[in-house]
Amino acid sequence: MTSLITQVKSKLFIHSSQKSMHALDGAYASLLHGRSLDFEDLRKYEYGDQVRDIDWRATARLGTPLVKRHRANRMHTVLFVVDTGRSMTALAHDEKPKKDLAILATGALGILALRHGDDFSVVHGDAERVRRRAPGRSEGALEHALRTIDQAITDGSAPSDRDALLSYVARTIARRCIVVIITDDAPVTDETERMLRRLRVQHDVLWVTLRDADPVLDHASHSVRADVNTRWAVPDFVHGDSEVLGELIAQTQADAARLHDLLDRLEISHTALDTQDDAVPQLLRMLNRRANVRN
Repeated sequence: MTSLITQVKSKLFIHSSQKSMHALDGAYASLLHGRSLDFEDLRKYEYGDQVRDIDWRATARLGTPLVKRHRANRMHTVLFVVDTGRSMTALAHDEKPKKDLAILATGALGILALRHGDDFSVVHGDAERVRRRAPGRSEGALEHALRTIDQAITDGSAPSDRDALLSYVARTIARRCIVVIITDDAPVTDETERMLRRLRVQHDVLWVTLRDADPVLDHASHSVRADVNTRWAVPDFVHGDSEVLGELIAQTQADAARLHDLLDRLEISHTALDTQDDAVPQLLRMLNRRANVRN
């Protein structure tokens, strides 16, 4: 089996305009470590650096832009909370397995955590049970974590239960963490909001939505589509029906608007991933938006 972390790395490098990942490092540092007053050293300016970090005196002396680097106050634990229930066996918006998109999102952010020496851990589960992996700080540990997610989704048969995952974290994780929730675009419930408010008090929370494939196509389809939870097949005559399609679009937009409003009110950074090709750029935009707000 091909290394999952190798596949994730290939996506990271493809979507980075730099020859190295320093620009990604900068975004991650701004997101998780914030700004410290402890000066460490100077380095050359790179695309994506904050203008406020430029040392203008040193820049004038050497004739090249230099930025100040500050020592992080402490390292963090990044906790990935991944839904591995039945809904994750469905297709993502790009008609590819949603499972692969979950692995890509976890792996990309996990690699950035490793580059800063941070611990990471994974909580995953469904309506039957929730499990937590021991913290790790190596690529080998990340590879095992990604394979665990892959296997849990492949072997799982229980429905997804996002609220149970959030409740588990709220009840059992006392140490402050960077909590990254990776889930699908199922509607949020009142319990979801209650759990997020509780988590927001104790942890720094980020939310990554994996968008589902459209259940009804805007053209006649000969392929069989079925709901992964009920196993009910979507009748062929429904595909291409403008009235049905319009109602589904309206409902999807309403659910997305409610989630967006909730996360904004709670000041939780968030993004939605449609495709594997666009996943890394979307994650980086989320990190950069977060960095700009915090700075």
